[in-house]
Amino acid sequence: MKPKHSTGAGNACNLCCTKIEDFNVTFGKTEILKGINLHIHCGELTAIIGPNGAGKSTLLKAILGEIKHTGRLSFLDAAGKQTNRPTIGYVPQSMHIDPGSPVSVMDLFVASRSNAPVWLGHAGEERGKTLEALSRVHAGHLAGSRLGNLSGGETQRVLLALAIEPIPDLLLLDEPISGIDQRGMEVFYELVSKLREEYDLSIILVSHDLGLVQQYADRVVLLNKVIECIGTPREVFANPKILETFGALWFAKETTGREE
Repeated sequence: MKPKHSTGAGNACNLCCTKIEDFNVTFGKTEILKGINLHIHCGELTAIIGPNGAGKSTLLKAILGEIKHTGRLSFLDAAGKQTNRPTIGYVPQSMHIDPGSPVSVMDLFVASRSNAPVWLGHAGEERGKTLEALSRVHAGHLAGSRLGNLSGGETQRVLLALAIEPIPDLLLLDEPISGIDQRGMEVFYELVSKLREEYDLSIILVSHDLGLVQQYADRVVLLNKVIECIGTPREVFANPKILETFGALWFAKETTGREE
């Protein structure tokens, strides 16, 4: 567990830092991302917004090392020690589950940590670790539930618990609330915000829910293959590029909940 700190924005210690330097992604002759530079401090939630096809999810996959890219990813810990890669947690948009599958939440967690067949049972130590991880997202009661029986919101909370076991240096959230109702979105964001403060998590969130981004993000990045602008939510949402990208009516509806 990472210790909490009382300096900087919120509880962030502002010492450790994930550096994304000159990231470029090209498919064939098509540039998907060009010259992406970001410094993410611990305890900060950085939201990535932009139009469809802007490269938002591609950026997360490049950070994960799942797609070929150029550039450098490094992590500077609170003691000033630099490593080649931070420990990364990842929550995808969704998880495709066979509704008839007998696999439980407990099975999923145990399988992620062991090569032993889950049908051989779960050792007490593994059960304890799973319950501890689920309790961080207030989902301990779901341990015995079948994955196919979970609601969308429950599934995302389980995936969040899995992503922060062990506690990562950098947490990536790729539109993690797609298909969840408004209250579910708010609960998820509130939960992420509490985890960020408690564990000094550095978070990169891809989202199209601009109202919630305004409420919870420390910084916002407007991405459209390149970084169009970056700053606090107030600074970015006041930038004319926002209206150019989303349109005045769409932006007003997303940020205020009503059309103007």
